[in-house]
Amino acid sequence: MSRRTKKPLAKRGPGGDRPKAGSRPAAKAGPVRGNRSEDGRPISARPQREPRGERAERPAAKRPAAERPAADRPQSARPGRPPARSASSSRPPRAQRPEPAPEPEKIAPEPALLPTKVETVVVTADENNMRVDRFLEARFPGLSFSHIQRIVRKGELRVNGKRADSKDRLEEGQSVRIPPLKLDTPKLPGHLSEAEQKTLQALKEMTLYEDADVLVLNKPLGLAVQGGSGTTRHIDLMLEVMRDSKGQKPRLVHRIDKETAGCLLVAKTRFAATALTGSFRSRSARKIYWALVAGVPKPKQGRISTYLAKDESEDDSIMRVAAHGDDGASHAVTYYAVVETSATKLAWVSLKPVTGRTHQLRAHMAHIGHAIIGDPKYFNIENWKLPGGLQNRLHLLARRIVIPHPRGGVIDVSAPLPPHMLQSWNLLGLEHDRFDPIEHAPEE
Repeated sequence: MSRRTKKPLAKRGPGGDRPKAGSRPAAKAGPVRGNRSEDGRPISARPQREPRGERAERPAAKRPAAERPAADRPQSARPGRPPARSASSSRPPRAQRPEPAPEPEKIAPEPALLPTKVETVVVTADENNMRVDRFLEARFPGLSFSHIQRIVRKGELRVNGKRADSKDRLEEGQSVRIPPLKLDTPKLPGHLSEAEQKTLQALKEMTLYEDADVLVLNKPLGLAVQGGSGTTRHIDLMLEVMRDSKGQKPRLVHRIDKETAGCLLVAKTRFAATALTGSFRSRSARKIYWALVAGVPKPKQGRISTYLAKDESEDDSIMRVAAHGDDGASHAVTYYAVVETSATKLAWVSLKPVTGRTHQLRAHMAHIGHAIIGDPKYFNIENWKLPGGLQNRLHLLARRIVIPHPRGGVIDVSAPLPPHMLQSWNLLGLEHDRFDPIEHAPEE
């Protein structure tokens, strides 16, 4: 309950009478003693009601806070509440915070313009140790693999004035001569042609594993990984339909032969490509192959260590076992283990290559006298007949790949037997879910 403060009576006028309440100035108005209503409130404090007619005719005007109903008054104007501070109060007004200046719009760097004439660029620190083909892909997103191979093969691209191979690695400070280029327009998912949509669907059907960085495909037999003379359809070309909005397409990390089926690792980002390539280079990646070979190797588990060199002819090329020091010879190591046999005629062999030479497994098995069934290059056993019901196709599967994931953890993916090998397994009574003894083979 609020306490009322008694105020002195108004002074008498010249006639001795006190001035009436209505004649007093509004600024000096206050409660009048002895002139109260039945509810105890001073009469002068009541808002005077106007006749209804006048109230209806007068336009609505803003009433002072003292005459407003309690529900309409601001909190500071209600009885018992301290008056609100006015702008002219002795306390200085609080300084307003200046609005933060708008940040300038970030302008995305434009991709390098396509050279319409010969130009020379210098390899930067970020591009150090990059392959020539990756260097061109990074500089000019959308540049097709076939176009890169063409300018390299013709010698139009030069590094420090010399011809270079697409696999050569660049060093910081080197000058690269780049000829006029033809850029392919990046394909967006919503703008793929009917043929490109079929290609994308074919890749989806091959997919064994996929995330934001890595893609593992189950490559079918007969489909090449990269292009060459007379090759019009291959995995690298098919990956063109997976280019992102920045023009970057997935990159091949390793290769398997055209006649080999199974796991093929693909990097979807440059970051993943660098990490996965490093794992292969440091031999922290583990690959396991399955093969059906002629005869039964003895001993049933062993290590093959030779030097391999390439013999090229006009029509074909083949790897041969070479001596240490021979021109172009590279050391190759393979571990093998017999999983199951079909009498003494055939054997299911599990293979773990330590190195990754061209046709290494095929050349090594032929070298020890147990060539892989259906191999058109290395199967040269005389008077050997293919058992009935088996297809004369290469019985080699890239069965499993285990490799550290670029962002942590491990990728461990296995591919199923392709149709022609599954048919052979069923005919020979081989159990494809048997324990694989190659698991315990050394890593080097």
